[in-house]
Amino acid sequence: MRYLTRPFVLGALGRRKEVEQFVGPVTLAGVRGIRWVSVWPWQDGYNVSVHDLQDLDDEHYRDLSVFPPLDPEDKGDTGYGRVIGHVHDPAEALELAERDTGASPDRWVNHGVAGEDYAGFVLARRAQHQP
Repeated sequence: MRYLTRPFVLGALGRRKEVEQFVGPVTLAGVRGIRWVSVWPWQDGYNVSVHDLQDLDDEHYRDLSVFPPLDPEDKGDTGYGRVIGHVHDPAEALELAERDTGASPDRWVNHGVAGEDYAGFVLARRAQHQP
């Protein structure tokens, strides 16, 4: 079971562990890429980050944290993605991520697992384009 139930997501955050989600394709300024979102403990609360990345179109590349940014000139992306908020409550962090990034309440995973969804996305896209 890849996806975490809400109590497990909140439990992970309560233990100061990061959770993440592959959101899917995104187009920014006419350039196609992918988006993933992460919620991670920082100081006295939780940061919510959105990561807009180049789509490498390779199911073997699953570590989304090393994908090049979609916009290399984005000064808001410091390597941790673009932080869109810092809140003190883990439930509030999830709500912020879901409301502002298109993340689904039912698709949160542990840190490092969102790349599995990206691999599935690449394979499904290829299957659609085969005759």
